[in-house]
Amino acid sequence: MENLDDSKEVERKFLVTSQEYRVEASNKERIVQAFLNTAPERTVRVRIKGEKGFLTVKGPSTEDGTERFEWETVISIKEAESLLPYCEEGTIEKVRYEVPSENHTFEIDEFMGDNEGLIVAEIELKHKDEPFAKPAWLGKEVTGDVRYYNSNLTKDPYKNWK
Repeated sequence: MENLDDSKEVERKFLVTSQEYRVEASNKERIVQAFLNTAPERTVRVRIKGEKGFLTVKGPSTEDGTERFEWETVISIKEAESLLPYCEEGTIEKVRYEVPSENHTFEIDEFMGDNEGLIVAEIELKHKDEPFAKPAWLGKEVTGDVRYYNSNLTKDPYKNWK
């Protein structure tokens, strides 16, 4: 078994100002996900991405929102579908675009359903101060703003923000 102490992710999150990223995308997949647990100290997510299922556990974020524990394992789509009825209320549906940018990849999520209109870009880094290229379509940074956490979007969807 892997050492779970080494399972930290460093991530920054941004709003997106245009759809120019679509032409730069190297991949596009539909994602459906829900949460077995959305407690801030641990979220447990069930996800169907393309032809695979995933079970993910995330720990609490650091104060600035850039780092948190993450452990994920692949499960079958059948297993993921079987777990969905046991999830808390609210499902996230989105299309994810992967956009290479120098030594990094941006993951841009176009949300659907109750979160339609929200487009968020994330980038994983080796450490929180690692420099990276900022494409023209990258907008305001929202790292650490809990409203943009997928687990919170199931409870307070984007459509209710206006």
